[in-house]
Amino acid sequence: MSSDGRRDPSSRRPRAGILITGTEVLTGIISDRNGPWLSERLLELGVDAEMIQIVGDRPADLMTALRFMADEGVALIVTSGGLGPTADDLTTQVVADFSGREMVLDPGLEKRIEEILAGIMQRWPNLDREAIRVSNRKQAMIPRGATVIDPVGTAPGLVVPPRSGTHPTVVVLPGPPRELQPMWETARQTEAFQAAIAGAPELRRGMLRLFGIPESEIANTLRAAEAAGLALDQLEITTCLRRGEIEVSVRYEPPAEDAYEALVEFIRERHRDTLFSDDGSTIDEQIAGLLDGRTVGVAESCTGGVMSARLTERPGSSAYFAGGIVAYSNRAKSELVGVDAALIERVGAVSEEVAEALADGAIERLEADFGIGITGIAGPDGGTEEKPVGLVCFSVASAEGERITRSTRLPGGRADVRDRSTTVAMHLLRRLLVGEKSQQALPGGAGAGR
Repeated sequence: MSSDGRRDPSSRRPRAGILITGTEVLTGIISDRNGPWLSERLLELGVDAEMIQIVGDRPADLMTALRFMADEGVALIVTSGGLGPTADDLTTQVVADFSGREMVLDPGLEKRIEEILAGIMQRWPNLDREAIRVSNRKQAMIPRGATVIDPVGTAPGLVVPPRSGTHPTVVVLPGPPRELQPMWETARQTEAFQAAIAGAPELRRGMLRLFGIPESEIANTLRAAEAAGLALDQLEITTCLRRGEIEVSVRYEPPAEDAYEALVEFIRERHRDTLFSDDGSTIDEQIAGLLDGRTVGVAESCTGGVMSARLTERPGSSAYFAGGIVAYSNRAKSELVGVDAALIERVGAVSEEVAEALADGAIERLEADFGIGITGIAGPDGGTEEKPVGLVCFSVASAEGERITRSTRLPGGRADVRDRSTTVAMHLLRRLLVGEKSQQALPGGAGAGR
């Protein structure tokens, strides 16, 4: 039940714990990419991730975390990391101790790892073969009764079932995401894994995306929807502000489909001007589809190439991205993009007029159908009372002369301003592509402009 007495849609689902191991992750040398990814995959299976813990390469800490998760009643624990050949890779041994299973040599696994290492030794003939043989054997030691997941690299994965009905099943996976992700697909199909999540319901997921309103406005909308009698107790709703957009994520079981559709329609009616996606599509996907064979070029200053990088994140972006020019200095703006130096002298580099000249220059110099011009003050210094840190000017234009120009002050530090600028530019381009030229305010400041 939720705090207000309503039924919690997630209350009947099996729960899982995610345990990330590695001192390099704990200390921040490497960022954890596996925990959030595994949490998403579990939810797709109808399993709630109860917690994500990160511990260093210390056996006692690993054991404490495993026991804590078991005491919390999770049905499944997924570990990541600590499966290599070195002395500090101890996850398998600790999981064996936790599960009450002795370690045994798997000859078949030893042979498979040996075959993988043979190629490495051919490329590096001076390696210590005896040391490699010892490390190979270490990785082939597994808890008795565990199911082996064939390695993608050199480290195998394991699914270790409990010896009694009270212990959780433990899935042991390597740390590198390129190895973990394909091995996850194999692990989740094993008998022990399926037994652990028995009873998990089918879940559906909906995603709505809005741009140009604060997160508090969505909270007000959800309260209004509940007051209007919508069956929100059948839905699991989370809201998130990401890259300047509001994401409303909804998970629900099939019988709640009508409740979900009613919510979508309610949000669509209240936020018709700011809801840009009710099917989960991102602004990046929409831009790629709307360009439809036409090209866009970029001339950017304060974003320093981040705008061009975003437009090329998607595979196949060469079909619509003509190129980008990072014109950081005033001289570069003039010589590379063709911005009139007298214009910069008169109105300043951070101005809507210069943003327009950058957009026009991108079209001309890159022979593009559309141009994006961005200039601003990302900070942390360089601002004035008239032009403060966070002020960014945008212009998107077409080769036929259509244009949208805006300026806004974006919140956050330097990285935030640069990243959010790309989102603003993408949405202005979308408006131009679909024929919307409203004076709608932009996040973070005024919607001034032409």
